[in-house]
Amino acid sequence: MDNLKPKVSIIGAGNVGIRYAYALIMNGLVRELVIADLDKKHLEGEVMDLCHGAPYISPVEIRAGDYPDIKNSDLVVVTAGKKQKPGQSRLELIKDNAELFKAIIPEIVRYVPAAIILVVTNPVDILSYVAYKVSGKPAHEVIGSGTVLDTARLRFLLADHCRIDPHNIHGYILGEHGDSEFAAWSTAMIGGMLLKNYCPTCDHFKSCKREKVLAGIFKEVKDSAYKIIESKGETSYGIGLALLRITRAILNDENSILPISSLAKGYLGVENVYLSLPAIVNKAGVKQVLNIELSPQEEKAFRNSASALKKIISDIGF
Repeated sequence: MDNLKPKVSIIGAGNVGIRYAYALIMNGLVRELVIADLDKKHLEGEVMDLCHGAPYISPVEIRAGDYPDIKNSDLVVVTAGKKQKPGQSRLELIKDNAELFKAIIPEIVRYVPAAIILVVTNPVDILSYVAYKVSGKPAHEVIGSGTVLDTARLRFLLADHCRIDPHNIHGYILGEHGDSEFAAWSTAMIGGMLLKNYCPTCDHFKSCKREKVLAGIFKEVKDSAYKIIESKGETSYGIGLALLRITRAILNDENSILPISSLAKGYLGVENVYLSLPAIVNKAGVKQVLNIELSPQEEKAFRNSASALKKIISDIGF
């Protein structure tokens, strides 16, 4: 079976890459899936394990491969990255992963120059920018997973507090996927109503300490990854499903609005840095970034986030 479509390739067979692969095949989104990793033995075991579910899923060819095998991919997802060594600083780790991307990204462009590149490796905003600069591709074709998972956590926690289906919660975590991210509460909505207007209609409005609750929810969003890693060693299911959502928007040409990491081009005076804003995502990658109206406090948080990321970009020589 040659040139099956849609075709997705994953660079990196760690927990995140494999959880994402599992989500992909369970949802029947792809006809061909190639996974590449330096650890060939581990990779072969993961692919064999996935293939054995073939009788119970939509038809899909799953292969362990290398860079030549990613030809004709519609989307290449990069989850590969080095882990922090004992005594190594965060900046040193970022420099190491930037060097790794200098090897990975040219190979992707060599074999599949037209594919959308989706960066997942952390720090995702920095490495998305590195991928963009190294690839030479248009910015709209190189995106990062951004705050799609953070936003899902926000919606889940707000839905749980308000006792509302999470599908009816609309709100975003924006800026960096990391310590300087912020919740755009001023634009959050429930059932078509701004959150600030919805709250007075709730039965628990008088007893609910709204500002304290929202602050607690945001803190839990920021601390979630640390808590999960402390408990089980890594996060993978949530990001796997977040990547599935981004992939669906791309492969199905949905024009979905998602807070992916993309190149800022002047919003609030911020440019030449990757960070998250709501963006229309389709088969071309980013169709348009939405310059939503934020509160003055949120605007300040966005600029602070951009400044923090730009400093790191400068520190690693990009």
